[in-house]
Amino acid sequence: MKPILSLLVMASLSVSSFAQDAVFQNFKYTGNESRFAKNIDTSKEYYNPVLAGFYPDPSLCRKGDTYYLVNSSFSFYPGVPLSTSKDLIHWKPAGYVLNRESQLPLTRQNISGGIFAPAISYNEKNKTFYMITTNVGAGNFFVKSKDPEKGWSDPIYLPKVNGIDPSFFFDKDGKGYIVHNGPVTGKQEYEGQRAIRLFEFDVKGDSIKGDFTEIVRGGTHVQKNPIWIEGPHLFRVGKYYYLMCAEGGTCDWHSEVIFRAKSPKGPWEECPDNPILTQRTGLDPNRPDIVTSAGHADIVQSKEGDWWAVFLGCRPYQDDFYNTGRDTYLLPVTWKNGWPIIQPKNTAIPAVSKMTKWQEKLSAGLKNQGEFSGNFSYEDKFDGESLNQRWMFLRNPSAFWKTSSEGLVISPKHAKINEKESPSVIFTRQQHTNFTAETTVRFAPTSEKTQAGLVLMQKEDHNFVFVKTLRAGKPVLVLERAERGNAVIASTELTGVHAAGNEPLRLKVVGNGRYYDFYYAEGDADYQLLAKGVDAVNLSTHQSGGFIGAVIGLYAVK
Repeated sequence: MKPILSLLVMASLSVSSFAQDAVFQNFKYTGNESRFAKNIDTSKEYYNPVLAGFYPDPSLCRKGDTYYLVNSSFSFYPGVPLSTSKDLIHWKPAGYVLNRESQLPLTRQNISGGIFAPAISYNEKNKTFYMITTNVGAGNFFVKSKDPEKGWSDPIYLPKVNGIDPSFFFDKDGKGYIVHNGPVTGKQEYEGQRAIRLFEFDVKGDSIKGDFTEIVRGGTHVQKNPIWIEGPHLFRVGKYYYLMCAEGGTCDWHSEVIFRAKSPKGPWEECPDNPILTQRTGLDPNRPDIVTSAGHADIVQSKEGDWWAVFLGCRPYQDDFYNTGRDTYLLPVTWKNGWPIIQPKNTAIPAVSKMTKWQEKLSAGLKNQGEFSGNFSYEDKFDGESLNQRWMFLRNPSAFWKTSSEGLVISPKHAKINEKESPSVIFTRQQHTNFTAETTVRFAPTSEKTQAGLVLMQKEDHNFVFVKTLRAGKPVLVLERAERGNAVIASTELTGVHAAGNEPLRLKVVGNGRYYDFYYAEGDADYQLLAKGVDAVNLSTHQSGGFIGAVIGLYAVK
């Protein structure tokens, strides 16, 4: 399957009949981050993260020699990006699990609502893939497929699952189970106390059997009141069942812990070395290539027999501020006394990791077939039949866009990006702390309400709008910053000969950690600086709240 959006397929057309529309002739993105600029041997080493920038809550499974990975998508559409790999390092986009509105209703959900923590599993007994998840506005459900790249079923909802983060486990005897985060049975002893529940699952009937069993209450070291045990995954090795969970919340106290038992229902024994992954203590806060908030892991055994974990982590540029959101990292798993360890205590997650021998053999013929890791550049001219998979919509979109021989045509809608509607904008991820994003737009505004250009967004009320519009009847370029309130940072009148028409206007954003520079150019003129060193901490997850990473959008509104 080609890495394109299958939501809408638009034929190439002339833009001459769309005088009121915005035409984006291209979009260029370049990442230039020091952690990805090391002199490494790419035949023996790989960069972490393996999926950079707003690829949170990873879950994976294997069928044969192919690995399948999914990530949370929240209120973006299509939902649950799917990636595949032969070596766990080099990934390629393989479409979306949820690409129909019947699978993914998102009407009026917050940007950090929608899809939480999808979990993908493969059932060897019936040769079927399952993806189970939470839609905050609709409930817990699963979809299934015989071939993940060819499409998935309509959702099967699970009203008995009260909570978030469900995950399947299929045992050797064919029995199915669901584990998930839920409220504790009875009275909550402290704020943040949660439980892990287990349901038996009728595989043939696609339904839950009976009521739940509370298998973990509170988490590890319960005398210390651990919070937010969540993201559970159940798996089996030999005579033991293992229950691996995130704990401590998704910020800098995040961690991964593990239990084991001889039955899925317990009783459960804690690993004496918990947490088996964290970056919260025992580390130099000024270490290079810092990673924080590590946790929410999933685990897989390779075809060769070794074990690997994927997990989320963050790359702060200062304190706990990061605009790139939560990435996907990959590390080998070691076993000690019957327990898995992802990262030894008080050791930093490395920016560069070593491949195993089987990965080295494969690496010569593999490369990332999408923009996932390292420093990279790409340019979209929007002259194909559809959009590359990197592009996303907010909530359930209408057909406001078309590809053409002249670029991307956006017919403006009334919805603005700060409203809980589906605006006329397409988004891609900011994947590097240091980056450049550029576009060329042709747009003739007809009022002060009509705008077109770039947006940078972290939340409905945390964003930048960098657009051409009218002020007092004159064409202007305006840069507006939102952080729970809007402020115009800079503006300038466009004075070119054809400024009021739809002649090309080039816009550029250069990000350097916390501070961004904004440039513009009319026609073929050189770039001019509009605003330098603008504080973009409003695009950080820590500052805004919520769960996404910053996204860059091509935007028009009327």
